This record gives sequence, structure tokens and C-alpha cells, in this order.
Amino acid sequence: MKSTRISGITFAVVVSLTAVMFCGIAIAQSVQVQGVIDSRSGATMTVKSPDAGNVVVLLTDSTDVREVEGGLHMRKKQMGMTALVPGLSVQVKGSNNAQNQLVADSVRFKGSDLKTAQDIQAGVNPAEQQLAAQQQQLQQTEQQIQQQQAAMQAQQAQLNAEQQRIADNKAAIAAANKRFGELGEYNILGEVTVLFGNGKVAIDPQYKPQLLDLAKKALTINGYVIQVKGYASAVGSAALNQKLSTERANNVTEFLEQQGRIPLTNMLAPGAMGTARQVAPDTTAEGQADNRRVVVRILQNKGIAGN
Repeated sequence: MKSTRISGITFAVVVSLTAVMFCGIAIAQSVQVQGVIDSRSGATMTVKSPDAGNVVVLLTDSTDVREVEGGLHMRKKQMGMTALVPGLSVQVKGSNNAQNQLVADSVRFKGSDLKTAQDIQAGVNPAEQQLAAQQQQLQQTEQQIQQQQAAMQAQQAQLNAEQQRIADNKAAIAAANKRFGELGEYNILGEVTVLFGNGKVAIDPQYKPQLLDLAKKALTINGYVIQVKGYASAVGSAALNQKLSTERANNVTEFLEQQGRIPLTNMLAPGAMGTARQVAPDTTAEGQADNRRVVVRILQNKGIAGN
């Protein structure tokens, strides 16, 4: 009887320890972090979480990246890793490895959050556009305002308040850009400018060797990322120029991926800048040609470089 009782106790202890071990494994395998992408360096990104602080997330070929839609997040859209840009609010699920990195099984984000992050990356400020429209309306009604002094004072007060709000928004965006790791936190280790014909989006053969040399150099750099930004001249409608800059940036990105062997994990989302940041006057054919361009840069985080 005593031997049977001891065997029963031993069996119970083994079962309990096994249960504890399985629970520990289950806990170790299930890690979830909610936060904002602070920076990207190659296949890793840093997510700033209000609960867990800065979390280093490792992206792999099997990481499932999706945009969730709808109130219950029932609809999901498959996305590429290039969508994971600084400033994007994400939910990451995975498990920690021996280096205390969170190996991501899945990354989820909202489409509205992606649009906001892309606007920050491209330097787009909707509030500035709203102010410009209000200022144009103010000019159109200036004669009427001069005749009605009381109305002018009321509108001037409203404009001052709006300008203050715009200034506050600019300060907030500047602070966000700094926190999200903009160009000021990176060293530029290589750059190629690709020019395009009027209305053209295909890469001219003369620039392909330059892009391949840039890709070859990037592959020798620790923790590099490739930044691609497309531009257009101010000829034609704003919608057409935005479309042209998007297609030009996408074509260069695809060439670097397929021909230059640059992994998607090392490429930021292509930036469609439209007619922003013109480098030459659009009043001449030469200036227009200089503005129809894609700028490709090799970036390395200054923290990795040690400066």
C-alpha cells in the first residue's frame, strides 16, 4: 500500500510539473505588442509601446503583414513589408528569441493609420493645404471685408485662431518626425537620380547600371535601408503628376528588388512626392526635365554607424 501511495504521489507531481512546463511554453510562444513603429533598420524595426517601452521586432519571410478593415476588423488585406514605415501604429504578435527580439508572426494595422504615417513620410501637411484655401478665399472677399469693418475683425480673429492651430500642428508633426526617425537620424551612403521623359514612367536603360551599382554597394552595408522618392514636373494636372510620381517610384523599387536583389525588408515604402520639392524652375523645358525624377538613397541609422 505504501509503495502504491508513493507511486501515485510521484505520478501527480510529474503531471503537475508537465502542466507547468506546457503553460510556460504557451506563455513564451504568445507575445503581443501594441505601439508605434519608431524606426526601421533592415529586417528589424523598433516599436514604441506604452506598456512594454521600446521593443525590437524581427521581420522574417514568414511574417504575415495585413491591413485590417471594418469595425470588428473582420476584413483583412495582405500587405508587403514596405508598408511598415515609421509612425505607423501596429499590433505585433510573435515570440521572443534568445536575443530578446520579438520574432513577428503577424503584424496588423489600420488603413487610416497607414495613410497618416505615409503623409508624415512624404512631408504632406493637410492643415497647410486647408490654410492656403482659406487664405485664397480671404483674398477674394477682401473688398467686401473692407466695407464691413465689423465682419472683417471677426474673420481676422478666426484666421488668427486658425493660424495658431496650424502652428501647433506643424510643431506636433515636427516632433513626430523626430520621434519616428526621419532623414536627420540617418547617414546617406549613396544616391542615384533617375530622370524621366514627359509623361514617361519606364526606366531609361542608361540609369540601370547606376541603380545596380547602388544596390551592390548597399548589400555591403550593415543595417542599410533603401529610400525611393518619385517626383513630377508641374506640367499637367495635380492628379496626373501624383500618379506619374507614384508609378516612377514603384518601377524603380521593383527594379531594385528584382534586378538588384534588394530584399523588401530593407526597402522603405516608395514615396510619391508629386510636384513637391522642385529642383529647377518649371518655366523652361530643361527645368521640367530636371523635376521629372526619382531619387534613390542608401540610408544607415546613425546609431548603427556609431555617430
